[in-house]
Amino acid sequence: MSGNQNNNKNNSESPGPSIINVIIIGLLITFLLNTFSSSLTSRLRVQVKYSQFLQLVDAGLIENVQIGSEQISFRLKGGANTNKASEILGTDTQMQGSDGQDLQTEKIYYTGVMTDSSLIDRLYENDISFSPQISTANNPIVNFIAGWVLPIIFFYAIISFFMNRMTKKMGGGSGGGMFGGMMNVGKSNAKLYNVEKKTGITFADVAGQEEAKESLTEIVDFLHHPEIYSKIGAKQPKGALLVGPPGTGKTLLAKAVAGEAKVPFFSLSGSEFVEMFVGVGASRVRDLFQQANKSAPCIIFIDEIDAIGKSRDSRLGGNDEREQTLNQLLAEMDGFDSSKGIIILAATNRPEILDKALLRPGRFDRRIIVEKPDLPGREAILKVHAAKVKMNSKVNLRQIALATSGASGADLANMINEGALRAVRLGRNEVLQEDLMEAVELVVAGKEKKDRVLSPKEKRMVAFHEIGHALSAALQKDSQPVQKITIVPRTTGALGFVVQMPEEERYLMTKNEMLAQIVTLLSGRAAEELSFGESTTGASNDIERATKLARGMVAQYGMSEKIGLMNLESPENQYLDGRLVANCSDTTSAELDVEVRRILDESYRKALDLLNSNREKLNNIAEFLIEKETITGEQFMEILKRE
Repeated sequence: MSGNQNNNKNNSESPGPSIINVIIIGLLITFLLNTFSSSLTSRLRVQVKYSQFLQLVDAGLIENVQIGSEQISFRLKGGANTNKASEILGTDTQMQGSDGQDLQTEKIYYTGVMTDSSLIDRLYENDISFSPQISTANNPIVNFIAGWVLPIIFFYAIISFFMNRMTKKMGGGSGGGMFGGMMNVGKSNAKLYNVEKKTGITFADVAGQEEAKESLTEIVDFLHHPEIYSKIGAKQPKGALLVGPPGTGKTLLAKAVAGEAKVPFFSLSGSEFVEMFVGVGASRVRDLFQQANKSAPCIIFIDEIDAIGKSRDSRLGGNDEREQTLNQLLAEMDGFDSSKGIIILAATNRPEILDKALLRPGRFDRRIIVEKPDLPGREAILKVHAAKVKMNSKVNLRQIALATSGASGADLANMINEGALRAVRLGRNEVLQEDLMEAVELVVAGKEKKDRVLSPKEKRMVAFHEIGHALSAALQKDSQPVQKITIVPRTTGALGFVVQMPEEERYLMTKNEMLAQIVTLLSGRAAEELSFGESTTGASNDIERATKLARGMVAQYGMSEKIGLMNLESPENQYLDGRLVANCSDTTSAELDVEVRRILDESYRKALDLLNSNREKLNNIAEFLIEKETITGEQFMEILKRE
C-alpha cells in the first residue's frame, strides 16, 4: 500500500509536467513571434551600397544618419525627392520583401562602415543631421534575454495568473503570487476556526437533538479527559457520521462539539476535494491530515461526505479522481493516531450510497441519527430562536410546535424570522401569536396572492371545496380538529386550504385514522359534485395525497386483507425525497393498483354520504366563508353546533 501511496503522491503533487508543458508551449510561441518579428523587420530595412549612400548624401536626399561601429543607418526625405532617390538606388538594391521601386520614408536604409574621414564633412556640407548609433544587437546575452527569456517569463506569468484564478474558483485556496496558483492546487482549503473567538457555538445553542448531543458529549469528554478512558483501556472513536434530513442541524452539532471541546475546527465540504485534475483530491486529503496532526487535538468536519464517499461501483463507469480521493481518505483514517485527539466528523443525508469500507468500525465508529425534532424538540428549538426576537408575553410556542409537525430546525428558525418580519411590516415592535401562525402558513402554503381575483363562480366552488374538507374532518372521530379555513389564494398555487391542528404529537397512525384522512382529502371533490354537479382541477393535490396514503397502506403497512402482510415498496433516499421503489412482480403490482383504487373508491363514497347527509350545514358554512374569506376553527365549530 505504501508504494502506491508514494506513486500517487509523486504524480499528484509534482508540478513538473505542468511547468514543462507551459515552457514548451512558451518556447513554441516565442519562436513564432521571433520569426514573425524578424520577417517584419526585414521588410522595413533595406541594404544599399556605400557608393549609393555617398551619392544620396551629396544630393541632399537623406533626412538623418546614425553612425554605428559596424553599419550606418539612414532615412530618406520624402516628397519630390523620391524619384531622384530611385534613380540613384536603381533596381539592383537589395530590398528584401519589396520590388525595389516602392521607396517609403518609413523604411530604414543601411550600409557598411568604411574608413572615410571626409564623411562627417560631407554631412555638414549637405545639412544632414547625424548621431552615433547605440545598439545592443550584437550582445549575445542581451539578445537571448530580450528574444527568448523575457517572452517566456511574460507568457508564463499570464498562464500562472489565469491558473491561479481558476484554482480559486475550484477551491484551490488563495494562491501565492505568480506561481502560487499552480503550486498550491493540491493544498487543502479547510477553514481553521478559532472556536473561542469566531464560532462561539456550544451545545446550549442546539435544541431538539438530545440523543445526538448525548453521543457527542462523550467525544468532547474524551478530548478533555483522555486519561480517564485510557486507564480502563477505552479508545477514542476515530470518527462519527451525522445522518439525517437537510436542515436538522448536523453542521451546527459539529461546530458545537468543537465549541465545547475548545479545539481547532477544520470544516470543509466533500465536493471541495473533487477536482478536474486526477490526484488533486488525494493530495488535499493528505495535506488536510498533515495540518490536523500539527494542530492536534482538533476536529475535522467533512460536510456532504457522499460527494467523495460514494460506493466504488464500476458497473456504470467510475470516477478516477473521486475514487482516488476516497482511497486516500480511507488510508489516512487508518493511519493517524487517535490518541493525539484527532476526531473526524462527517455529515450526509444519503447514507445508503456510502462505501461500506468507509462505514466499518475503526473509521466511522458511530452513526448518529439527527432526525426531524418531535414536539418537545420543536418547542425547544422555537425557544432558542425566539430568545433572539422580541416576543409578546402571550405568545404560545407550544401551539406553534403543534402546528409544525414534520418541520426541521431550519424551517422553525425561518418561521420565527418570518414572524418578526411580519411584525415589522405591520408597524409593531414585538411579535404576536398571529404573526407566528401567519409565518407557519407562509412557509407551508406561500404568501397571500392579493392580485389574484377569483370570479364569483370560482370563489363559490373553492369555498364549498374547502368546507367539504373541514366538515368531513369535524364529523369523523378519528380526524384532527380544524384550526383555520381560508379561500385567499396563495403564491404556491393553492386557491384555499384548511389548517388542521393535532391535539398531541403522534408517532403511529391506525388504519382507521388513515382511512379518515383519505375521506377528508376526497371530501373537497365530493362537495363540488354535490353542490355543482361537476368537478374541478382544484382536487389534484388532494387526490395525489390520498393515493399516496392508500398506496402506503397496501404496499408498506400491510393493511389490506387482499394483499396481506407483504412489503411491496421500499423508500429510497429516505432522508431526501423518500421515493418508493417497487420490489414485487408486475402481476402483484397490478393487484396493488386494483386494491388502492378500491380503497379510494370506498372512501369517496363515504365522503359523498357524509356530506349529503349534512347538506344544509355545508351550504350555510360555505356561504359564511364566501362572505368572510377566512374563518377560524372556533367560528367554524360555533356555526356547525348552532346548525
